[in-house]
Amino acid sequence: MTKFHVRKGDEVEVITGANRGRKGKVLEIKTDSHRVLIEGVNMIKRHVRPTQDNPKGGVVEREGALHVSNVRLVNRPAAGKRDGKKAKDKPAKGKK
Repeated sequence: MTKFHVRKGDEVEVITGANRGRKGKVLEIKTDSHRVLIEGVNMIKRHVRPTQDNPKGGVVEREGALHVSNVRLVNRPAAGKRDGKKAKDKPAKGKK
């Protein structure tokens, strides 16, 4: 599996292209195509056919994917304990 410099929930900034300078939260990472969906960035319009779930159909606006190399990590939500140490399970005491 490929390792990326961003994860779901990270705040990132677009560094190239038409959306350069825009910031948003990572909604989804598509590992097979090396692309990310960022909240409110690279909005595209899709025409939706009427279905039973959506009887009206019409035009839907949603986020388009950007290549992972075109985004920079700005802020990652804190993980672990408040003192900055990682939480670890201590091994059970006794016989090994």
